[in-house]
Amino acid sequence: ETLPPITANSADPFIQHFRERTEQLLEKKLTEQPAGDPRLQEAMAYSLINGGKRIRALLVYAGATAIQEEYGPLTDAAAIAIECIHAYSLIHDDLPAMDDDALRRGKPTCHIAFDEATAILAGDALQTLAFECLSTVPAEAVDPQTQLAMVRRLAVAGGYRGMVAGQAIDMAAINGEPDIEQLSHMHRLKTGALISASVGLGALSTRADDAQLSALADYSRAIGLAFQIQDDILDVTADTRILGKQQGSDTEQNKLTFVSLLGLEEARAWANRLRTEALQALAGFDRRADALRYLAAYVVKRAY
Repeated sequence: ETLPPITANSADPFIQHFRERTEQLLEKKLTEQPAGDPRLQEAMAYSLINGGKRIRALLVYAGATAIQEEYGPLTDAAAIAIECIHAYSLIHDDLPAMDDDALRRGKPTCHIAFDEATAILAGDALQTLAFECLSTVPAEAVDPQTQLAMVRRLAVAGGYRGMVAGQAIDMAAINGEPDIEQLSHMHRLKTGALISASVGLGALSTRADDAQLSALADYSRAIGLAFQIQDDILDVTADTRILGKQQGSDTEQNKLTFVSLLGLEEARAWANRLRTEALQALAGFDRRADALRYLAAYVVKRAY
């Protein structure tokens, strides 16, 4: 496959193409095999195929095409794998034992639409589906060592050294003392680890070298934290209809946020500084990285 036209200031064809591609691939993956349990499969689809922004999948494709303009089955597999992990994390994050949220992407959360046990199992199934996606790409289409490196990267990003660690710190931090260092560390794990993995998986799928991977890691660390800062800003500035989840939920649960610690304007300023850092990390890349440049602005400027 080849890259849709894009510049650092206009990425609409890129975003539309790869959002649609991701939706099609996710639907195909969920329906290509007979369901072991139809209700479980329905709950998985309810949470996975529901109009998300697909930022992580977009970052996979942007990371891949920053290295070369053509991508293949391993890039596709990484895009849907990262979306499966993300959907699983949201299902579990919304559970009563975690954030106890009632809305997700404008719809009742999975445990409300189905039941708590089904939601837990749907999350479990989506997590394992992610690794099935990465490990079942036809052998003739991949380099086994690259495939193994990608499986390992996703496992680390989604596990006790990455996203799950961030979730654990988040739960322990409720009603905690203000600490910007701890808050940044938590979100570099909870949100940033999967965002970094998205870019890294894409780049690995098109054979990035060590220097390219290092620069992309710097880019990812910056936009991962910027993404969360913008989420915290939107939690207090956007309404529930636009957010797709309950506005002010973090404040209601007495969670520490970048806005509560820094104030709205300083939080915005920090997000913009991080965007600048991300762009600087791409200085050694040519126009093929324009999708990444555009997405660095998008995560800071998005209004939903």
